Amino acid sequence: MTTVQQVTNATGSDDHRGEIVTTVQQVTNATDALASAHTYAARGAALSKVYGDGDTRVVALHAVDVEFRRGEFTAIMGPSGSGKSTLMHCMAGLDALSSGRAWIGQTEISALDDKGLTRLRRDQVGFIFQAFNLIPTLTALENITLPIDIAGRTPDRAWLDAVVDAVGLRTRLGHRPAELSGGQQQRVACARALASRPAIIFADEPTGNLDSRSGASVLSFLRTSVREMGQTIVMVTHDPTAASYADRVLFLADGRIVDEMTAPTAERVLERMKAFDTAGRDSAAATAAEVS
Repeated sequence: MTTVQQVTNATGSDDHRGEIVTTVQQVTNATDALASAHTYAARGAALSKVYGDGDTRVVALHAVDVEFRRGEFTAIMGPSGSGKSTLMHCMAGLDALSSGRAWIGQTEISALDDKGLTRLRRDQVGFIFQAFNLIPTLTALENITLPIDIAGRTPDRAWLDAVVDAVGLRTRLGHRPAELSGGQQQRVACARALASRPAIIFADEPTGNLDSRSGASVLSFLRTSVREMGQTIVMVTHDPTAASYADRVLFLADGRIVDEMTAPTAERVLERMKAFDTAGRDSAAATAAEVS
């Protein structure tokens, strides 16, 4: 028998029964929401994103349900146009949903205004982009602490030292971006994302501009930040090798999550991506045949 039923049966007055049932249900819902917030760094329900109207209408996301567990490294993959970057941007509050609901921790970001979104992204979300996005006139250390400085907060020195040592740039903190290699610049960007201890970090093709050696260094750091520092990371990538550093891989096609892989290897991910290519060619051939 459920809690609601137990309370209902124990209540002798019909006048108060409905009120008590409603109150218990509200408590139950709040408890469930709190449990989800502790389990998931971010989650989305029935996420949809539509661009354009009429003949130009494109459905980038189609009623997607997704959850990102705390302390887990998730890679998102899919063919070009599958919706993987759109999913990340909507979950991070960088793009508005057409419909659906999204949360970072206990905060429903889909219900926030622009000021609220700005505050949430500043305080709870870290970003790593393909282009590094470092300020050229600032030193590596100043770039790392920039979001904290803008927020008017004092860095946690112990945590900051741990992050700096993790990225291996202790001797380069006084250098400006132009004096650093591409791999070092991206590690500065990674440290900047981690410095404020966000609830979640979103990484969009973080190794896209790096050679294989520098890319491996950045990916190793991201994996270490999850396993040893408890960070949560969601990474969009097209590279099976990059995806193999994650704990799990979500595969998107036509705006939907169509598969999930845990403990991925580069070989398994590549085979799964080949299946997308085959399906795409078959669909194109069928369409061509219908037209002719």
